[in-house]
Amino acid sequence: MLENVDWENMLEATWETIYMSGVAILFTFFFGILLGLILFLSSKGQLWENKVTNSIVATFVNVFRSVPFIILIILLIPFTNWVMGTMLGPNAALPALVIGSSAFYARLVEIGLREVDKGVVEAARSMGANQRHIIFKVFLPESMPALVSGITVTAILLISYTAMAGVIGAGGLGDLAFRDGFQRNSTDVTIVATVIISVIVFIVQGIGDVLTRKIDKR
Repeated sequence: MLENVDWENMLEATWETIYMSGVAILFTFFFGILLGLILFLSSKGQLWENKVTNSIVATFVNVFRSVPFIILIILLIPFTNWVMGTMLGPNAALPALVIGSSAFYARLVEIGLREVDKGVVEAARSMGANQRHIIFKVFLPESMPALVSGITVTAILLISYTAMAGVIGAGGLGDLAFRDGFQRNSTDVTIVATVIISVIVFIVQGIGDVLTRKIDKR
C-alpha cells in the first residue's frame, strides 16, 4: 500500500493546489465584494439605485456563476493565453478560478448586505453619515460575519475548482490524481491526493468558522 506514491511529486502538487487556492481566494474576496456591493447598492431603494447597472452586473454574475467550471476554463482559453501567456501551470488556472468564484461570492455578498439591520443604516443617516461612511462603516462592518462565512464556502468551492483545472494541465493535486492516478491506474496516488484535498478543506473550514465566531458580536 502506497508504494506507488511519489511523495516529492505529491508535495509539489499540494503546494500548487494551496498556491492556486490562496491567490484565487485573495482576488475573489476583493472582486466578489466589489461586485456584490454594486449589485446591492444599485438595486431598488438602495443608495445607488440604477436599473441598467444592476441588470448588467446581475447578468455577468448569473452567467459566470451558472457555467460549469470545466466549460468556463475552455471558454476562457483565449483570454487566459492573452493574460498569462500560457494555458499550462498553476498561474494559467487563476483567471478562470477568479472569474468563476467571484461571480459565486458576489451573490453571497449581496445576501449578506441585505441582512444588515435597516435601523442601523437609518441611525447613521440621521447622524449625518454620507454614502461613503454608510458603506464602509455600516454595511461592510455589519455584514462582515456573513462575508467571512461566504468566503469560507467559496474557498472550499475554489479547492474543488483547482482539482478540475488540473485535468487540463494546470497542475496541483487534481492533475496528479488524474495523470498519475487515473491514467496509470494507480489507486494509491488517487487516494492520497483525495485525502490531502479533504484535509485542506477541513483546515479552511475550521479557520473560517473560528474567524466568523470572533467577528460575530451578536
